[in-house]
Amino acid sequence: MSTMTEPVDEELVRRVQAGDRKAFDLLVLKYQHRIVQLINRYIRDPHESQDVAQETFIKVYRALPGFRGDSAFYTWIYRIAINTAKNHLASRARRPTDDDIELDAAEQFESATGLRDQETPEGVLLSEELAGVIQLAVDELPDELRTAITLRELDGLSYEEIAQVMNCPVGTVRSRIFRAREAIDKKMNTVLG
Repeated sequence: MSTMTEPVDEELVRRVQAGDRKAFDLLVLKYQHRIVQLINRYIRDPHESQDVAQETFIKVYRALPGFRGDSAFYTWIYRIAINTAKNHLASRARRPTDDDIELDAAEQFESATGLRDQETPEGVLLSEELAGVIQLAVDELPDELRTAITLRELDGLSYEEIAQVMNCPVGTVRSRIFRAREAIDKKMNTVLG
């Protein structure tokens, strides 16, 4: 008696490697929304984001025969998506914009929790100003720090998962996240006095 449960990634990957295109379609359906959201943090234009997401899945499909399962499939695909977005930006000689991060970031950072509760006009104005400061601080971070803090605070990945995505040791991830938070806190303290 079989159950209608969703096949695990490893099984789908194995089926794709055996030539099953429908298994790849299932992987795309499972991950396309998350990948597009991830790419949107680097590329503002929705049409470009869709193109980069499509390019990501083409790269994934071509690379799948060599996927050995050394890391989880989703950390592997996240790494490909981030690299594809960065390569796209580099080829266009542009810096990533993270306008969509500002509101999420304001809600994610603990130091902003008190501001969310203030419904006064002054509180709302300060919240908006702080969100702008957080946005600016995130924009000014080097790529490695911005990627680490985004994967941690917005995607909720563990340090180990981020290390796999960024292809670096866990200690390096901890350091990057610490340095990113420190830079953001510095900017926030300037506004809060």
